[in-house]
Amino acid sequence: MSTVLEAVDLGKEVATAEGRFQIFSALNLQVAPGESLAVVGASGSGKSTLLGLLAGLDLPTSGHVELLDNNLSSMDEDGRARLRAGKVGFVFQSFHLIPTLTAIDNVMMPMELLSVENAYEKSVAALADVGLDRRQHHYPSQLSGGEQQRVALARAFVLQPGVLFADEPTGNLDHATGGKIADLLFDLVEQHNTAVVLATHDDSLSRRCDHVLELE
Repeated sequence: MSTVLEAVDLGKEVATAEGRFQIFSALNLQVAPGESLAVVGASGSGKSTLLGLLAGLDLPTSGHVELLDNNLSSMDEDGRARLRAGKVGFVFQSFHLIPTLTAIDNVMMPMELLSVENAYEKSVAALADVGLDRRQHHYPSQLSGGEQQRVALARAFVLQPGVLFADEPTGNLDHATGGKIADLLFDLVEQHNTAVVLATHDDSLSRRCDHVLELE
């Protein structure tokens, strides 16, 4: 496929006490396999809203999104969830690890939900790819912020997604640790030929992307 993600005349309005508020309108974009797109803009400009629409977590007011050759607006919520479960990865600012599970169990969870074979072996390999092969039996509370984000990256890439959405992936990390996580993220993107869309305030991160979309 020439593109793994496309937004066509995308618009989003929300209801407020003052009436309807338009976050953005007539937004168009395309992302090809292995390409990276940074979404930048001030707080409140709609970065996280756009990522949610592109991933099918929310539906637009107008226009539509094509994700991996699927028109998200023509699918029901269960269909969009199934698409995300097998072919879409997510990385968040606050890691979203399950605190009662070890690192390897956090990585294994999406595969166990899909009954993927050899989930344990694949999880061991994914944690080795992010340099945590010796920390696989540690709980999130026993890991640093950078290590927790490494676990989140392993979990996101273990199913080799076609598209990865990253919302402020270095936002909770100090500059040095954030730089290491960025290096690791782009290494994994290249290794798996995964398209990535990331929302960020970090200029050094956005400059590494193939394209930049600025929301005003």
